[in-house]
Amino acid sequence: MEKEIRQHKPTEISEFERQSVPASNFKDWRKFLGMYAGEHAAGTEFVIGPLFLTAGVSAFDLIVGLILGNFLAVLTWRYITTPIATSERLTLYYKLEKIAGRRLVTGYNLANGLLFCFLAGAMITVSATAVGIPFDMPMPALSDTLPSSLSWILVVLGVGAVISFVAAKGYDSVSRFSNIAAPWMVMVFLIAGIVAAKRLGVNSFADLWAVWGSGSEPFPGQIKFTFWHVVFFAWFCNAAMHLGMSDMTVLRYANKNSVGWTTAAGMYVGHFMAWIAACLMFALYLKSPEAAAIFANGDVPSVSPGPLAYDVVGLAGLVCVLVAGWTTANPTIYRAGLAFQAIFPKSSTVKVTLISGGIATIAGLFPAFAMRLLDFVAVYGFILAPVGAIIFFEHHFAGRFGLKENYAEANAKSFNWAVLMAWLISMVLFYGISVYQGVFLSFFTLPAWITCGLLYLVFSKTFHKK
Repeated sequence: MEKEIRQHKPTEISEFERQSVPASNFKDWRKFLGMYAGEHAAGTEFVIGPLFLTAGVSAFDLIVGLILGNFLAVLTWRYITTPIATSERLTLYYKLEKIAGRRLVTGYNLANGLLFCFLAGAMITVSATAVGIPFDMPMPALSDTLPSSLSWILVVLGVGAVISFVAAKGYDSVSRFSNIAAPWMVMVFLIAGIVAAKRLGVNSFADLWAVWGSGSEPFPGQIKFTFWHVVFFAWFCNAAMHLGMSDMTVLRYANKNSVGWTTAAGMYVGHFMAWIAACLMFALYLKSPEAAAIFANGDVPSVSPGPLAYDVVGLAGLVCVLVAGWTTANPTIYRAGLAFQAIFPKSSTVKVTLISGGIATIAGLFPAFAMRLLDFVAVYGFILAPVGAIIFFEHHFAGRFGLKENYAEANAKSFNWAVLMAWLISMVLFYGISVYQGVFLSFFTLPAWITCGLLYLVFSKTFHKK
């Protein structure tokens, strides 16, 4: 098999969208370490950290919950996503086409690509809050949904154009940009957290603990976060990437399964240190006269990353916010481009990636994607994760159930009803329970994933001919 891969010459499409990645293009752990650190110590962290405080989380629940939740996420990447990625060497979209059929996977790719664009749009919003400060641009409020000014629109369009151009240059460009930016961004996050802590009077671990204390009542429109909310959010905020197998698209380049451990750089540098640093910056802002005046007027303070970082570490903070948005949006737009390219295989990767960047830029004009990021990433992971279960369960259990792998390709089918039924039933069932019972959606991501995989095996065994 390896010999076949080595002899398989790349087509004119350099990103290997519809073929196995040849061994000559395998990459070692160093290529992934910087990318994961840069992607996850990035724009989302400047928003999610403060949003934890708006959810009234306590110090113990936040710190210990993040340690456990991030560890579970790393294990999921290492033992669920990476082995399949290195075995198949295919993008998620092409692999799913082999199982689900061309017509069905077109709908999935459209949904996947759009969700990626919306997430990238939130990161363009983050970067725009930094660019807009020198122009005295009005910042979006926590409750804003629509663009607030002409200057906001112009800044977002400019930032989105630059990010889209970098993403369109391909995986190597995305990886190179992340590797260059990641070390510096991590240092700024760390320094900003230390400076904010000092200005809050933190001189010991007990003082740090006292910044949050036992938590508080959530801001209007936010739900109260407990220990388990933090654990499951940290575990499944990237559910689309690991349980949903989206990172097959990136990890297919890995030269060995141990590369999966590099995701820990993103989780503990980004989703631990950076989230806590951002929390401290927002906690400092909440003690300012400006925030007190906003509360006195019955309003809610903004969580715009640019002003928060600028107040703590000045110009370096602004540049960090700007670059942080880039390093999240770049690989996200790259993934979206591959999703759309699977729908239009004759189109060039550059073209569809630029279109993806345009959609993301339009989404970035609307602050709601960033200001409601906790809710958005929970829904985003919940929708896309169950599809990864179909790949996982087929990969590991098809032989035991007497099923043929890659059913649609093997039987020249364009629509696999077993996939659609398993996906819809698992999503509708658990989303309905979440809404009806008022339960945090991330609690149902894993049950929906397992249910989807089991239903796929049952439906395939029942309806598919040998």
